[in-house]
Amino acid sequence: MAEKEAGYYQKLRNKIILWLDGPQGNKSPWSKYILWAPDLFYLLWKLSLDPQVPASERLKVLGAVAYFISPIDIIPEMFLGPLAFADDIVLASFLLDGLINKTPVEVVKKYWLGDSDVLEVIQKIIGISRKMVGNKVWEALRKKTR
Repeated sequence: MAEKEAGYYQKLRNKIILWLDGPQGNKSPWSKYILWAPDLFYLLWKLSLDPQVPASERLKVLGAVAYFISPIDIIPEMFLGPLAFADDIVLASFLLDGLINKTPVEVVKKYWLGDSDVLEVIQKIIGISRKMVGNKVWEALRKKTR
């Protein structure tokens, strides 16, 4: 992992772990999903650079990376803290679900840093995404990935 990537990844992971140890993180039904945010960010970053990913898909992935790091998105982190990464992980999962049909699955798996299987993680997030972010946000995120 390059130094800059490692720095953002570790900073994000530490922020989420601190939140999980606090009162808000302990109470949230989305805690285990939010913990996947750094791994999803790293996966998107690496896929955006991989020549095995079709160029049109890499552009979409770069858009998702930008969404992750942008302070301005549908659910801004500055107001809700790590819980606001819910929209980021839902967007990432929608995008990755489509990308897997156009990219060898081994390419996706080789960049996954999480403990669980990346394909299962994507499906779990998609399965609860409407509950996690609500209908309006869900619709907006779905439109961004089409």
